[in-house]
Amino acid sequence: MFNNIDKLIIEFDKALRTLAATPASARPTPGGALAEAQLSDAEKRHAAALMRVNHCGEVCAQALYQGQALSCDDAAVTQALALAAREETEHLAWTAQRVAEMGGRLSLFNPLWYAGALALGYAAGRFGTRWNLGFLAETERQVEAHLAGHLERLAPQDAKTRAIVEQMKRDESAHARTAYALGASELPEPVKRAMRLSAGVMTRASYWV
Repeated sequence: MFNNIDKLIIEFDKALRTLAATPASARPTPGGALAEAQLSDAEKRHAAALMRVNHCGEVCAQALYQGQALSCDDAAVTQALALAAREETEHLAWTAQRVAEMGGRLSLFNPLWYAGALALGYAAGRFGTRWNLGFLAETERQVEAHLAGHLERLAPQDAKTRAIVEQMKRDESAHARTAYALGASELPEPVKRAMRLSAGVMTRASYWV
C-alpha cells in the first residue's frame, strides 16, 4: 500500500514539475551565444507562437513517457523512456526560455494536453513492449516532421530560434532510432493518421492560446 502511495506521490511530483516548475537543462541552450536577429513584431509573435507549440509538444512528451513507463515491465524499454524524457526536459527548458525571450507566453491548455497524453501513453504501454516502442517511434517521427515544418516557417535570420529547433529535431530522430533498435513494431496506418489528427488539433490550439 505504502509503495503505491509513494509511487503516486512521485508521479504527481513529475506532473507538477512539468506544468509549474521552471525546467532546467544540463546542456547549454542551442544558439545561446548567438546575437538576436532584427525581427519585425509580426515575426517575433510568429516565432513565439511556434515555440509555444513546441513547448506544448514537450509537455505532452513528458506525459507520454511517464504514462508509457508506468505501464511497461521491460527494464530496457523503461531505461530508454527515461533517457528520452530527460532530453525532452531539456527541450522543455529551451522552448520555455525562447518563448519568454520573444515576449510570448506558454499555452493555457498545457494541463489538458498533459492529462490526455498521460492517458494515451499509459494505454500504449498496456499493448506490450513492441507496440509501446512503436508508439514512441512514430511519435518521434511525427515530431521530427513537425519541427522540419517549423524550420521552413521561421524567419531565415532568426538563428537563435532555428538552432533550438534544429537540435530538437536531431534529438527526436535519435529517439526514434533507439525505439526501432529495441524492436519497435510499425503502427497500423489508421493509428498513425489518428495520431497526426490529434497532434494537429493540439498544434492549432496552442499556436493561439
